[in-house]
Amino acid sequence: MLVQPESRKHHGGMDLLGFLRHRGGAAKRSQLLAGGFQRAELEAAVAGGLLIRPLRGIYATATADDAVLAAFRANGRLTCISAAPLYDLWALHQPRNVHLSCGNGIPRPGVVDHAPCTHPGHPSLPAAGLADVLIHALRCLPELEALVMVQSAVGRGLISPEFLRKQLPGRRNGRALSVLDLLIRRADSPLEILAHTHFVRAGLRVRMHVELPGVGEVDCLVEECLVVELDGSTHFEPRQIKKDHRRSRVSMLGGRLTLRYYYGDVVHNPDAMVEEVLVILRLYREGRFAPAR
Repeated sequence: MLVQPESRKHHGGMDLLGFLRHRGGAAKRSQLLAGGFQRAELEAAVAGGLLIRPLRGIYATATADDAVLAAFRANGRLTCISAAPLYDLWALHQPRNVHLSCGNGIPRPGVVDHAPCTHPGHPSLPAAGLADVLIHALRCLPELEALVMVQSAVGRGLISPEFLRKQLPGRRNGRALSVLDLLIRRADSPLEILAHTHFVRAGLRVRMHVELPGVGEVDCLVEECLVVELDGSTHFEPRQIKKDHRRSRVSMLGGRLTLRYYYGDVVHNPDAMVEEVLVILRLYREGRFAPAR
């Protein structure tokens, strides 16, 4: 019976599998040697079934990230939406194709090839640096998908809108710059930046994260009279449901109606959400929610 070799710790204190785990499950031989592992150790790991060698000079675990392997195969760097998970950025959809910066212009099936990178890359993964990831996203993705990625990076202080503007000169970047105009100071979820964008484009006055007496902070205050709360998965917990209902009652006692919308409403049916808000505001102004005279 073939016995798999142990994943021993080297002088840096990290074992072979742990080293690869921090790199999406795959790394170049040069990275592993620089990390203190010996060539004989790598060959023994392959012979024992602990690792595989999907490409020449590349060692990987059986569960290595498909996108990371695709980057190695194309000799490129993950970027745009394919790099969003690496930087913990919001993304509305999983890409059908892998987005890479290969820099050679050679078409590859299943690959969206972006412009060459102009900033330092990821320190340990075959991925573009954050600046290039966001620049590529701004030029490539549909407007709102690019917006949520950039908002999540800007909101966490990872990059500034001013820096991105300087990297996008000229008319050809007009579309990308218009996305930067939609950023807000703070968004705790992609739903908030999306809802804000839809409401503002409908001509509504919106304030985000407003403190109301007895209620606490609300997500959106529309036209100063309508509270809009954007609920994620945690709002389905029984304790949170009770808290949300109490907050809604207190808000209405203060003269403000409350509407709640969920991921499907904001992401997939924003026109219906905006139309409902407009109808409620019209009824409110007509006094339809006041006692009959």
